[in-house]
Formats: sequence, structure tokens, C-alpha cells
Amino acid sequence: MRVIFMGTPDFSVGTLEALIEAGHEVVLVVTQPDKPKGRGGKMQFTPVKEVAVAHNIPVYQPKRIREAECVEELKKYNADIMVVVAFGQILPKEILEMTPYGCVNVHASLLPAYRGAAPIQWAVINGEKVSGVTTMQMDEGLDTGDMLLKTEIPLDPQETGGSLHDKLASAGAKLCVETLDALKAGTITPKKQGESTTEYAKMLDKHMGKIDWNKSAVEIERLIRGLNPWPSAYTSWNENDKGMKIWEAEVIEGKSEEKPGTIVEVAKDGFTVQTGEDLLKITSLQIPGKKRMDAAAFLRGYQVETGTIL
Repeated sequence: MRVIFMGTPDFSVGTLEALIEAGHEVVLVVTQPDKPKGRGGKMQFTPVKEVAVAHNIPVYQPKRIREAECVEELKKYNADIMVVVAFGQILPKEILEMTPYGCVNVHASLLPAYRGAAPIQWAVINGEKVSGVTTMQMDEGLDTGDMLLKTEIPLDPQETGGSLHDKLASAGAKLCVETLDALKAGTITPKKQGESTTEYAKMLDKHMGKIDWNKSAVEIERLIRGLNPWPSAYTSWNENDKGMKIWEAEVIEGKSEEKPGTIVEVAKDGFTVQTGEDLLKITSLQIPGKKRMDAAAFLRGYQVETGTIL
């Protein structure tokens, strides 16, 4: 098929590469505009643009895809289908209906669950046992189009937002190729979604990483894993409110007489905090100006006392 591919971040890259490897003719890649990065403010390509340039595929980077001139630009490529993977802009009806096979989206959840911008992280935060990828025929709603194919991925007990991201990106790439083959063969029967069984998977921001020690140890530990590697869960650890990112922790059943947020035990390999329900042992962390380290290394360099309130 002649494909216009729309995508921007790392999650999109595998699908673009899979389409190229499968022999589809990617006639255009549409991605978000380049952004400055680092202290020097040097403009950086999006991950998808880097792949497109490496394969000599034309790249189009509109600020607003809804503009009439953008719609006209896409028409020039006479594509059979558009594949959209985490592009980052809402497509107008004119684009959704432009090609014979429409727009197919690769969404990182088992729709209709976890519609929205951050389905991967919310699946971990909410303690789901299974996630997956759905290919969908896009409509004007937010992740509400007819479902095409699905694949399920079980979550590991230690799953993080980062590890699940990589698993679903790989699964989505394979599923997209299967979907295009099935569409061309006419063997797919689109299925209506119905009502979502979960809340909208809203976009992540740094503020949601602040740990509320009144929550249960189970909830906090899932938050830590879900927000790893970004935006990360954090707390403060001294009288100057110095920040501390928490990367790994273990739930310990039990209760002390201390209030939530109090360090109740300090051992060689970590320190344990009272939560609203049960205890949480911190085993990996990071403080400003330092690299991520295990708690044992941290405790060798910094004094942490029982009774300290985070």
C-alpha cells in the first residue's frame, strides 16, 4: 500500500520501520515540528523524522494539521491509507476520509479501555494485569473509532511505564502490519467499541508524581512504577524540602504507630516508610545532582534517621 505515516515519539518508530520492512511504500511522514533541546537550544528532529530521513522519505511538519493548506498538501500523495501512531494532533474529517482505507490508529490499550494520551502509564498505576494494543479505524472522536485487531500483553509484577512502553511499541508495530494486510485482503470486520470501562487516560504531568503518603503502599508502589521513567514519583527528605525521586520500592505488610510519611526503619539495603496502609521500603532513588542509585549506596553517603517525616 501507499502509506502516509503520522507519528512523533519513540513509540511510533517501530511501526514506521515495520511498515517499511514489510514492503509498504511510505510516501510521506508527517510529524510534529522540531523543537530546541539542551542549553544550546539546538533544534532536534523528532524520533520519527530521524527514521524518515534515514530512509529518504519526505517529511512534512505542520504546526496545525487542520489548516486547509495542510489538507491540500496531503492530497498530493495519493495514498491508499494513513497510519497514525502517537502523532500529537487531532485530525479533521477531511483527512480522516481522504484515502480509500481511511486512517488507522495504533493505540496502546485494549480499547475501549484507556482511551486518551497516557494509556500505558495508567495501566501500571491502576494495577492492571493485562494491557495490549488495538488498531482502530479513526473517527472524529477521541479514540472512539471502530476496532480492527487486538493483541494482549500480560504485565509483569515489576512492570514500569518504560518497560510496558517498549513491549507495546513492539506489539503495535507487528499488529499494524497485520492490520494493513487484512484490510487489503478484506478479512477484517470492524467492531464498535461501546462504552469505556475505565476513566480517560489523561496526559501525565510532573505534579502527579508527588507522593501522597496517606495512600496505601500498594497504590504508591504502582505510582512509582507507572511514572518510571517520566515524570517520576518524588518526595522530600529533609528540612530544606530537598527533592528525592523514588525509582523502586517494595510493599511490606504491617503497620507502625507512626503517621504516614514517617521513616520507621533504616536498614543497610533501604529504609521503610509508613503509608496510609502497610509499609513501603525504598530500594532505589535519586537526589538532585546525582545519578540514580540503590538505597544502600545512598545510605552510605547520607544520614537518614527513623522518625524523619517525608
